Amino acid sequence: MIRKCFPALFVICALLAVQGCAVNRATATVSPGADLTKIRNVYIVKEPGDDHNIDELMKTQLTRMGYKAANNPESALPGKYDAVLTYVDKWQWDMTMYMMELTVHVREPETGNVLAVGNSMHTSLTRKSPQEMVEEVLNNIFRPDPPKPAGSQ
Repeated sequence: MIRKCFPALFVICALLAVQGCAVNRATATVSPGADLTKIRNVYIVKEPGDDHNIDELMKTQLTRMGYKAANNPESALPGKYDAVLTYVDKWQWDMTMYMMELTVHVREPETGNVLAVGNSMHTSLTRKSPQEMVEEVLNNIFRPDPPKPAGSQ
């Protein structure tokens, strides 16, 4: 009896062991009272030590989405902008280096208050390219699902 059940038990144990290895998460949260529809000009602060040019990927994506975007270190913040984007990219090694997590904060330029936060996390088994993760985060922040009318399902 045990010999007949062993292969099935082995497969079940193997699946349970691998299950926790794949994380695929994308979220965006807008602060109460924040109106992101008024944002047209965005300044992206290049993260110190960013060797992967995530700021350039964000600038390209925001331009594709119809925003005016500029990027540089925060000390070079020129002109008037509707929002400032800061980000943290987390990289991991698994046979190759890949971006495991990207978190983007949309802030008010004058106060630094957070208007929205977006996050994308993909572990090795569900990894995406940096460009895909930037697109995912920015689309989730600036193009969330429209609210449904009252009474609809």
